[in-house]
Amino acid sequence: MDTAIFSPSSLFHDEEDEGRDVEEADNGNQLQSYIERTHTFPGVVSFFSSIIISVFAVLTIREFSFHQFNANLLWPGTFAFCEWLSQNRSLLEEQHVLELGSGTGALAIFIRKSFGVDITTSDYDDEEVEENIAYNCKANEVKILPHVSHTWGETFPVSEPDWDLIIASDILLYVKQYPNLIKTLSFLLKNYKGRNMKSEVAGSSQHRRLVTVSGEEFLLQQPVFLMSWRRRIGGEESLFFSGCEDAGLVTKHIGSRVYCISPRRET
Repeated sequence: MDTAIFSPSSLFHDEEDEGRDVEEADNGNQLQSYIERTHTFPGVVSFFSSIIISVFAVLTIREFSFHQFNANLLWPGTFAFCEWLSQNRSLLEEQHVLELGSGTGALAIFIRKSFGVDITTSDYDDEEVEENIAYNCKANEVKILPHVSHTWGETFPVSEPDWDLIIASDILLYVKQYPNLIKTLSFLLKNYKGRNMKSEVAGSSQHRRLVTVSGEEFLLQQPVFLMSWRRRIGGEESLFFSGCEDAGLVTKHIGSRVYCISPRRET
């Protein structure tokens, strides 16, 4: 089994990598290959006698050598986002969380294992992806997380979404998918019904809470979407942000490569 250190080069491997498993694909004609590696996630912060201690989390993650929906590898943004969330853990406390584009499930598993957060994974409606996330949960001694199979832009399988916080990392790879992603986000954010507030009007004061982000107090009004994304050289991601604005969503840059997207509130 290989050990992966956080660097882009560590996320790719050649044909001679050890720890590679090969399984027969569902169609019986192709072989699906995997590799299991241990990854070190930085920035889990603990407090002991007023001293801040950084504790590194190590997870074993099985990755596809290739997957048609690109749900195969861990990307650098996942590690950076884990570190940022660890430093701003008040955003996660007591929240009902949904991750979009879960891929291997590594981010969700890290959050569940490190902070005990109630989190649901989601990705393309693809059996291989869901099974691999379940495998990775078991490999890291985490109870299999709830999973929602959903292809962006299609009807969401939950009619009244109750996730207070939606998260994602490195999901702006395909410009043609932006309209579909925005459609899904708009549904999740605008049709939110808090688990304990089904009778309340979304956007009421009961859906607001004060959190600390990067050392500053921040009034968070649920629901919100937090996304980690490193800017592309071509700047195509601007189409995503402008599309969000056109759909009635507000985008705010709140941290190192972290964006907060929420419904536009009536004033």
